[in-house]
Amino acid sequence: MSEVRISHGITAGDGRTLLVIAGPCVIESAHLCREIAVFLKDLCTRLELPFVFKASFDKANRTSMQSFRGPGIGKGLEVLAGVKEDIGVPVITDIHLPDQAARAAQVVDMLQIPAFLCRQTDLVAAAAETGLPVNIKKGQFMAPLDMKAVLDKASHRGNDRLLLCERGTCFGYHDLVADMRSIPAMKALGCPVIFDASHSTQKPGALGDSSGGERQFALPLARAAVAAGADGVFLETHPKPQEGLSDAATMLPLRDMPELLGQLKAVFSALP
Repeated sequence: MSEVRISHGITAGDGRTLLVIAGPCVIESAHLCREIAVFLKDLCTRLELPFVFKASFDKANRTSMQSFRGPGIGKGLEVLAGVKEDIGVPVITDIHLPDQAARAAQVVDMLQIPAFLCRQTDLVAAAAETGLPVNIKKGQFMAPLDMKAVLDKASHRGNDRLLLCERGTCFGYHDLVADMRSIPAMKALGCPVIFDASHSTQKPGALGDSSGGERQFALPLARAAVAAGADGVFLETHPKPQEGLSDAATMLPLRDMPELLGQLKAVFSALP
């Protein structure tokens, strides 16, 4: 399995450290992003875990037209640039359209392809062409080994800094199942694998005009994923998840992150 160099001396898939990608689902305000980034940076520094701050400038796949989507690419990238420069952490954000890739790459250290869009050839190609590391979420409708075709699209553009992200598979209506077999299966494709512990607890569209979720299962699923060989975890967190403007049902309370990451480091450290 190849390592992926990110920035700030951070690598994924090196077998020595567990990568943490974490932050709020969407950019609600610059103040909130800074609060979360400072908390997580301090925590990960104490735990000696590499950390990348995540927040989206736009959530283009909300259930309802009335749902909050974010500040947009202009203001959103300003916020992420501030977090990166003032707090000193690498940052990652979703992109949804090919023409967002180059613009976002001027600011962020990593790009992320949302699960619903992982088969969009032009989007994957545009992200790969930036040369940045790209975290590609496995579609809820995709078998793990089907992600080889997605990797091929990106590597065809000359980018080998690729990661795959497991976030559950459709299981009937309004439910997902996280199959831990997918982690070693996708690692066998030759890239690091991240486990999205937040969205794996999602119940898509279950609340009618928004998605529901069962955040209480995030920790046991994340422990299982790390034990199965995940190279990193993706976690959405918020000081007051119930007041979050996106994915309120699955974001994790910020106060719970020390226990959660402490347990995950312990599991990772126990692996042979």
